[in-house]
Amino acid sequence: MSPRQITVLGECVADAFTRPADAPDELNLHVLPGGGPANTAVALARLGTPSRFLARLSGDVFGRLFRSRLEASGVDLSHTVVASEPSTLAVAELDTQGQAAYSFHAQNTADWQWASAELADVDLSENVCLHTGSLALVREPGARAVEEFLATAAPRTTISLDPNVRPLLVRPEVYRAHLNRWCGLADILRLSEEDLKLLLPETPLARACDVLHSAGARLVVLTRGADGALVSLDGERAHVPAVTTQVVDTVGAGDSFTAGLLHNLGTRGLLGGRLTGLRLHEVVEACLFAAQVAALTCSVAGPNPPWQSQLPQFASTEHA
Repeated sequence: MSPRQITVLGECVADAFTRPADAPDELNLHVLPGGGPANTAVALARLGTPSRFLARLSGDVFGRLFRSRLEASGVDLSHTVVASEPSTLAVAELDTQGQAAYSFHAQNTADWQWASAELADVDLSENVCLHTGSLALVREPGARAVEEFLATAAPRTTISLDPNVRPLLVRPEVYRAHLNRWCGLADILRLSEEDLKLLLPETPLARACDVLHSAGARLVVLTRGADGALVSLDGERAHVPAVTTQVVDTVGAGDSFTAGLLHNLGTRGLLGGRLTGLRLHEVVEACLFAAQVAALTCSVAGPNPPWQSQLPQFASTEHA
């Protein structure tokens, strides 16, 4: 079965990585196009899923970089908004394990200025899943328009959310105030273990899954880095191991995991509604594939997800 379209809504971010400079009073930055939703849209398209990205793209130098990467990856940009505001910039410092710590330059940037009218004419009739998350869900003034769009779309398509908590930009209590409402909209909730610690502090993993289920999310996938992933479908749980790889950095790994999960489910015809027929073994199979995609992303620098042609050894995990 050929995959049908998945639409991704959210931000693009210029990820600037620090590099050694020639002089002690200088700083070199290596800029890569990123942003959680944009990374997910790129990864979906590269894996072979028709991917459409709803974004507000600035006309500045970073916006042109975003557009070039998205188009080169095969992402449909027909519903992007040409924004007058500047692009969002994140400066990342990598530790010895390849983990990134960010500082953000995001005041009044293009990504957060959504108006309801900009989303009103988006046609989801050929769409099986709408994925969003990260800062677009909480940064005002656009967050309200994004949430309204999700509520309108929910009866017609599978809703996937990734909170991707950024406490440097938005206080964790703001995310917590929205969490129950997001779970009421979401069919799939993918979050990292770090996200969970901020959203439901001091809550054991199994209990946290139950809390999210009771708020409405049917499928909860908790990614835990080298410890793999915990899958919980209506409280029925399984562990999915991580794939061993030589880690260059972990930037974009969670976004690639989400894309691998949605791609695999979509290719097998398991997206498009409330997931009422979904079974745990099907989710585990999709997460095993997603772990391979994430591992390949970790093996290269920056948020650079693999192309379908780089996955021949994993082809047996997919159903054409």
